[in-house]
Amino acid sequence: MAKRVLVLNGPNLNLLGTREPGIYGAATLKDVEHLCASTGKELGLSVDFRQTNYEGEMVTWIQDARKTADAILINPAAYSHTSVAILDALKAVGLPAIEVHLSNIHQREPFRHHSYVSSVAYAVICGLGVTGYRLALEALAEKLNS
Repeated sequence: MAKRVLVLNGPNLNLLGTREPGIYGAATLKDVEHLCASTGKELGLSVDFRQTNYEGEMVTWIQDARKTADAILINPAAYSHTSVAILDALKAVGLPAIEVHLSNIHQREPFRHHSYVSSVAYAVICGLGVTGYRLALEALAEKLNS
């Protein structure tokens, strides 16, 4: 049975490709979804790809992952810097999680330098654009299969 990875995307990522392409690139969220699906297939992973602009919905998805996923790839977007609720949900489920950011949050505004999610993430990938999703899936596949 294929290992299951829940891929979560936070607020405003539905605007990828049109929102500040100089920072986030030209790829759309649909492009990222296709990349995750094809990478997952290559790695023998089942990928469930989602996006929400609502913190509570993301928390519920994380909680539900206890029964539906083996790992989480999360781009919490702006919630990285504000959401103790997402941090607590990730801690509660105890699944391996990798945090991904398209931009290098450490080269941006000072308020973006801290991420609550990083403290519970198995790894953090930032600044590599959509390639970060592929690398995160590869790392999760390695962890889940070891």
